[in-house]
Amino acid sequence: MITAIAFILTLAVLIAIHEYGHFQVARWCGVKVLKFSLGFGRPVLTKTFGKDQTEFVISALPFGGFVKMLDERELSEDEKSTLDIEDLKRAFNRQGVFKRIAIVAAGPVANLLFAVALYWVLMLQGTTGLKPVLAEVPQGSPAKIAALHQGDLIVKVAGEDVRLWQDVQWILVRHLFKKATVEVEVIDAGNQRRIKSIDISAISESDLDSDFLAKLGLKPNRPNVEAIIGTVLDGSAANHAGLKVGDKVIGVDGVAITDWEALVSIIQTRPNQLIRLNIERADHPQVVDITPNSIDKAGKRVGQIGAGVLLDERSMASYLTTIHNSPSETLIKAFKKTWETALFSLKMLGNMLTGQVSIKSISGPVTIATYAGQSAHLGFNAFLAFLAVISISLGVLNLLPIPVLDGGHLLYYMVELVKGSPVSEQVMEIGQRIGFAVLGLLMVCALYNDINRLITG
Repeated sequence: MITAIAFILTLAVLIAIHEYGHFQVARWCGVKVLKFSLGFGRPVLTKTFGKDQTEFVISALPFGGFVKMLDERELSEDEKSTLDIEDLKRAFNRQGVFKRIAIVAAGPVANLLFAVALYWVLMLQGTTGLKPVLAEVPQGSPAKIAALHQGDLIVKVAGEDVRLWQDVQWILVRHLFKKATVEVEVIDAGNQRRIKSIDISAISESDLDSDFLAKLGLKPNRPNVEAIIGTVLDGSAANHAGLKVGDKVIGVDGVAITDWEALVSIIQTRPNQLIRLNIERADHPQVVDITPNSIDKAGKRVGQIGAGVLLDERSMASYLTTIHNSPSETLIKAFKKTWETALFSLKMLGNMLTGQVSIKSISGPVTIATYAGQSAHLGFNAFLAFLAVISISLGVLNLLPIPVLDGGHLLYYMVELVKGSPVSEQVMEIGQRIGFAVLGLLMVCALYNDINRLITG
């Protein structure tokens, strides 16, 4: 139920923001708006407002929306003859090309600005994360070859300042597939600044689904965490086996374990295999039999039970830091975050076209619904962060130069600016057919990936 509500709320909010962008800029440009619709299909709620008596509609199917503006091309001769001359002047097709560009671009831009606003609200609260201090660096890893050591404080990656561990991850993921090495600046145990070059060429697309930093030998310094259950997902293997929050796992198949990482390592190596957990519940020893689900992770089948660790905030306090900025600095960072995320999305799309990234990365409504539900379970801030990412994706998608999308119309207007006259109806009709075909292929691919993820877990 939470997943369904979160998914519908996600669609409703992002579609409303997108269509409101078109609506508001159309009004600013003097265009008469006839209808503002959220969703398709049978109208559930209809109201008219304003001097233009614009019809606002909420329809049954929440998978889209539209803003209908007065346009002579959609009117019959009889309808045109009944219109007031002042209304005809306000028709969309009679507006200058720059006004039409502004109206069409307003929807995607509204989604991007909404993401900026969400990031700004989240960042105003302060950003908490692990300090960018290295844990033990494994022998033979790219980080070890680069002469990085446990305790090194990472201050810059690829010339960009680093303040939290997630900064390291975000900067590196943006440089993957672009260059073979990345410079990392650290402050070592002797308080000396050193710049080292890490080879990232071994990271493949499949590694992005797992902890690719660990493959480079980069792990954050953190305390050993006891294997105490902190969360149990509904319908998970842990839930079916009867594990409860507060259970402390002290052994697996009679072999003692001391921390959460050891438990995770064992579970991941035993997909679809019965495991006997020795636990303490309210200081009483018990035995729980559990069979981890099998999931695909970086091209391998690994076990997962759907349980999270209980973290001791006091023991974690010295490993965490919180970053606070002024409202103006935070706004700049929110714009930068949105811009970088949008560029990264475009880069990944480009990599798909060149074959560097698989089309398996494309997600559809089922995956979006799943993540909406998961983020809602994690809390309000997690859901806002999810909304920001999807809003950026929606904005970027609509700016692609594909006919039927906003970007396709913008492409027509750019051609009009160059040739001095609008694109012919015949060209637009052909473009529509191509656009629908491309979107159809993308939707089929997205649904196939969604179904495949459901089947494989």
